[in-house]
Amino acid sequence: MIKKPKLSKTGKVRRLDPRGIVRGEKERVKTARYRKSGSTRWLHRQLNDPYVAAAKRDGYRSRAAYKLIELDERFKFLHGVHTVVDLGAAPGGWTQVARQQCAGDVTIIGIDLLEVDPIPCATFLQMDFTTDEAEAELLDLIDNPIDLVMSDMAAATTGHQNTDYIRTQGLVEIAFDFAKKVLAKNGTFVAKVFRGGADNDLLEEIKKHFKTVRHFKPPASRSESKETYLVAQGFKG
Repeated sequence: MIKKPKLSKTGKVRRLDPRGIVRGEKERVKTARYRKSGSTRWLHRQLNDPYVAAAKRDGYRSRAAYKLIELDERFKFLHGVHTVVDLGAAPGGWTQVARQQCAGDVTIIGIDLLEVDPIPCATFLQMDFTTDEAEAELLDLIDNPIDLVMSDMAAATTGHQNTDYIRTQGLVEIAFDFAKKVLAKNGTFVAKVFRGGADNDLLEEIKKHFKTVRHFKPPASRSESKETYLVAQGFKG
């Protein structure tokens, strides 16, 4: 049976992508006397973001879940994975996807500065990943080599582009150093990077340890965002 196209309130056909994400007419946000203009812009973006609506429909904790789904559709790294470390796990969207797409007996260890509500098969630490104490806690939880280290971490923005880039680049370097310590042979490292991707020196270092290293900006990443993702596969050990 052919499904009828979904209509907007005006009767116009709304576009539907293969994931079932509807892209229709924009909803206007009413102004509020005490609301700052930045808050109004954020609210407008949220109300009119099809990925936000899809996350609510599909039960994901954030629209970021679709970034990992689309990365996996492109690079096929989740199937058969048994052990995962999720760096910058809050609010848990990437952990949810890993639980669904990885092996049935997957074990996930996540860490974030913010508290993450429980998810089956996952253990969460509320700590600053950049500290020695956090790394020690993570290593203490790891019994076997890890199949996938994934990081959606980004430094809090300052509004100064170069500063934001350098701070997030630092997080990528720390995540990569950690990945080298825990990844199993042929494991995968996925990390958020900004602007043109990892800088040349770091990129060359990563390439030494992985068979393939590629950058990709998933469709779920907002077009105005400078984020992209580095996917390094085939850890050489």
